Amino acid sequence: MKLIILDHYSQASEWAAKYIRNRIIQFNPGPEKYFTLGLPTGLPRDHPESYHSFMWNNFFKHIDIHPENTHILDGNAVDLQAECDAFEEKIKAAGGIELFVGGIGPDGHIAFNEPGSSLVSRTRVKTLAMDTILANARFFDGELAKVPTMALTVGVGTVMDAREVMILITGAHKAFALYKAIEEGVNHMWTVSAFQQHPRTVFVCDEDATLELKVKTVKYFKGLMLVHNKLVDPLYSIKEKETEKSQSSKKPYSD
Repeated sequence: MKLIILDHYSQASEWAAKYIRNRIIQFNPGPEKYFTLGLPTGLPRDHPESYHSFMWNNFFKHIDIHPENTHILDGNAVDLQAECDAFEEKIKAAGGIELFVGGIGPDGHIAFNEPGSSLVSRTRVKTLAMDTILANARFFDGELAKVPTMALTVGVGTVMDAREVMILITGAHKAFALYKAIEEGVNHMWTVSAFQQHPRTVFVCDEDATLELKVKTVKYFKGLMLVHNKLVDPLYSIKEKETEKSQSSKKPYSD
């Protein structure tokens, strides 16, 4: 497990973005190697607060990705369980998740796996906790009645199957959740704690999020930053990757 501690939110965001860039280039995506995860709110696809709208407006429309290469759960499907089961099959068909990127709530929930969720759960319909509904009310003009009470979500087990997991945790209001994730044991009431047992977990946080951690814990992980920064410096280049592949294909055969 890696814990990356940066001074500010913007620095944590930049480190994460650089890491994801390098991992994508290392992964060498192609026609048979892609997968994107999103989480629906159960709202119509064109609703401004749906996850479909959020992903398109903040990410997909800014990059060169074909619509058919994006995979977002449909919260308005006629058969929601069938939609969840099909999503799990799509993950398998794509060869699994290479890198899962997510955040957490103040109560330590990952995706919409609220406190008390099974740590081996799969993609399913989930009832949202009141804290989550309250936290999302700001996107609906503060009107609780407009906030969805249920959602489709990948399960903790689904995410645990990913080859690598990156979790972003910023702000003092997430500090106790980070403490539960790092310094205490695995607990289904804090679903993010499950990733202590994942072989390749990267927590990325800012200074404010470490306020509940022990001083020696923070000092230990900050002491590893010289090593961890090598994961994002230098930045890899797609052109360089393509050049390497071209040169490799031109090498003469030898036994």
